[in-house]
Amino acid sequence: MEEEDVKLKDRVAVVTAAASGMGRATAEAFAAEGATVIIADLNEEAAVAAAEEIDGSTEGSAEGVRCDVSKLSDLEALFKGIESEHGKLHVLHNHAGIPGAAGIDMSEEEWQLAVDVNMKSAFFATSFATPLLKKADGKGSVIFTSSATGLVGSPFSPLYSMTKGGVVMFMKGYALSVANEGVRANAICPGPIETPMLPLFFGRTPTEEGVTETIRGFVAQAVPAGRPGQASEIATSAVFLASDDSSFITGVALPVDGGFTAR
Repeated sequence: MEEEDVKLKDRVAVVTAAASGMGRATAEAFAAEGATVIIADLNEEAAVAAAEEIDGSTEGSAEGVRCDVSKLSDLEALFKGIESEHGKLHVLHNHAGIPGAAGIDMSEEEWQLAVDVNMKSAFFATSFATPLLKKADGKGSVIFTSSATGLVGSPFSPLYSMTKGGVVMFMKGYALSVANEGVRANAICPGPIETPMLPLFFGRTPTEEGVTETIRGFVAQAVPAGRPGQASEIATSAVFLASDDSSFITGVALPVDGGFTAR
């Protein structure tokens, strides 16, 4: 890749839940565009392994760290480490999320876990990161992973729609609050994406009988493009929102969903 084509050269980015799936694809894409990427994941071993595979094989570099995004102490330590090592942050991608419990018959603990991972983590990670983003010479970008079902209702999990819809509205309010301080904020709203997590949205257990057929039927009926998306298609959207290509875009919830929300 020619140097002038590298979109994130010398920028520092952190991606939560980046050891696998869409987060891993995004970390790879950021590094390929020249960024130094901090891969933050609950699974430290997987985060380090992902970073080792990325580091040295791209224009940028990567490091893996353990972070339980539901714990404020872990989030605070993550951004203190970034401040100590880099002094600034250009890109925060709040990607961590879980399907949570289906329906509305659940325990308080199940409800709280979904709220903690999907909403609380995004709020406080953004809060801790903001002073560093403001030091990024007008190039600060916060990207949230919401969901197409944060824009329209989910028949499988109203709780998931609640948390992901909340992420969209927080993004919009935050974008307004920092618009004149060199920081932008946007959300990617994926439709069905072909990752190991996809079956969990339909059966909540990946081995449940009939889940594969359920997914195929749902995609055929609900996604005009007629197929699930790929993690790489989310990653390229994240690169766009992280880079100067989107320098006048803020406060936007971008569906990457094969037309799911266009109906």
